[in-house]
Amino acid sequence: MKIIHKRIYITLIFILLLISGLGARLVQLQLVSTESFTDKKINLIEGSVKQRTQEMVVDDGRGKFEDKNGQSLTSITHNRLVLFPFLEKMKWPVQQVSEIVGMQPKELTNRLANAKTPVIITKELSHAQVEKINALKVPGVFGIPLKDERPVPLAEHLIGLEAQSKQIIEEKYSDKLKNGAIKSTTPVGISGMQRAFDEFLLPEQESKLLYHVDRLGGPMFGIDVKYTGTANPYYPVSVRTTLDLSAQELVENTLNHYKLKDGGAVLIDIKNNKVIAMASRPSINKKDPFKKQNGSDSVENRLLTPQTPGSIFKTVTAAAALEQNKIQPSLTYNCDKSIYGNNVEEDHQKGQLTFEESFAQSCNATFAQLAKEMIISNPNILEQYADKLGLIQPVGWTGDVFHFEHFKQFLGEKSGRVWTNTREKKVPNAVAQTAIGQLDVKVTPLAVANMMATIARGGEKKQVKAVDALEYKNNTSLYTFKEHELKGDTINKATAAYMQQLLKGVVQSEKGTGRRFQTLPYEVAGKSGTAEINVKDDIVNKWFAGYFPADDPKYAMVVVDLNTKSAISPTNSVFYDIVKGMYDLNTR
Repeated sequence: MKIIHKRIYITLIFILLLISGLGARLVQLQLVSTESFTDKKINLIEGSVKQRTQEMVVDDGRGKFEDKNGQSLTSITHNRLVLFPFLEKMKWPVQQVSEIVGMQPKELTNRLANAKTPVIITKELSHAQVEKINALKVPGVFGIPLKDERPVPLAEHLIGLEAQSKQIIEEKYSDKLKNGAIKSTTPVGISGMQRAFDEFLLPEQESKLLYHVDRLGGPMFGIDVKYTGTANPYYPVSVRTTLDLSAQELVENTLNHYKLKDGGAVLIDIKNNKVIAMASRPSINKKDPFKKQNGSDSVENRLLTPQTPGSIFKTVTAAAALEQNKIQPSLTYNCDKSIYGNNVEEDHQKGQLTFEESFAQSCNATFAQLAKEMIISNPNILEQYADKLGLIQPVGWTGDVFHFEHFKQFLGEKSGRVWTNTREKKVPNAVAQTAIGQLDVKVTPLAVANMMATIARGGEKKQVKAVDALEYKNNTSLYTFKEHELKGDTINKATAAYMQQLLKGVVQSEKGTGRRFQTLPYEVAGKSGTAEINVKDDIVNKWFAGYFPADDPKYAMVVVDLNTKSAISPTNSVFYDIVKGMYDLNTR
């Protein structure tokens, strides 16, 4: 009997010790070590709240890109009805809400069935409907503006991409990461202006709708849904670009309509040298943007990358010949000959042409001959005039912005070139090829558009802008990007005036290579170019560069179709439709 009592006594003591141990552990968890549990300093309160908290991100807090009129370029805002899951477990005025939004009550209750996260009803609501819904003051029922990505991306190569990158965060923002201002998962810019302006765009705080649930998903602490977001009146910052939303949509839609696969178009306001629209192709492969294909990745902006210009470069040779007094109006050139002096095929023979006729009809022999004459006395003549017209150095806006020295609006913009081997300046055939934009000549389409704007302005060189200002959330200015001259010599006004007439002749002449544009409502001046890339397979770069209206220039534009078949290239059709579209936009 004593043995039994002893065993019972020992068992009771064991149970008591076990209960005491569990109690002590509970005290530690709930009262003592709630914010620094274990050597890993786990915050138990925070972890518990996170487990019971559900949220809906309304805005990620990153700065935005807007067009010149303040319209978003990356998203479209729609008014939506948002229903929270706990509504399924309570009575709410579903009939009244359904009448406001124009849906059947069953449609709403079906969407809520077994929902674990907030339900977004995609039917767009008017501002009046939103006001009526929110006036009901039903917990868990909200009419709110939500941002959706644009179905057709606008200026995606220029604006660029954002993504999570732990490497960039640790390399660029280690201090912000340490002090908790950002997380390793905070999206950062990885290309284009998203990358260039990243430090201005970093989010301070997400805007969220929060609510707490029990283990069954029911509401805790009543049924309140709370909004959390930054109260800072200055952030997030907006990047006010120079783009015009309507013009950008016109360019994108035109490129898509004609299925231009490689190349793009850029449109510049001549007066202030601002980019109105810029679209590059191919479109960005969002799943693998940096995957190389044919030597390039899909995030590469073709308009900032040097391309072989072909006869576009005759503009440089012509300007040099004019300023070197090599032009005699009555002198003719044998345009039955090739640049090497032999006869061309009969269907490409043009006969005897003057300098102006040669430019309008794009006679290769004329400009080959002029270059060979000029280079004897000045071996650097072609690159000097390419530089005067802004084709060598980068032309995008560069300057000091706060503590950023040499800040570039166009990240990834490359320089142009005329020669890769200066010894070839002594080789007549190499000089002939270079004079017509072949051999080693490469220029960016942006620089070509800038060249046309420079000529249209009478020789005044400027850097090209894509961003006007950085603006705080309250619409006050953080920074304004002033106009910058493009450094270096330029052509004189007389040369610019003569070049304007030559460019008009390309379109107005009966046999001009741009005569198709005679029927446009805006008169066009410009130059065509067909650069041979692979002669065997008839692969070319097809260009048209110019400005309009010819006598009162407002816009400079380049359209280029890269690595295409000459016979099927849509370059001229794209140029034509954009000019017509700009006329329609300006006269509607």
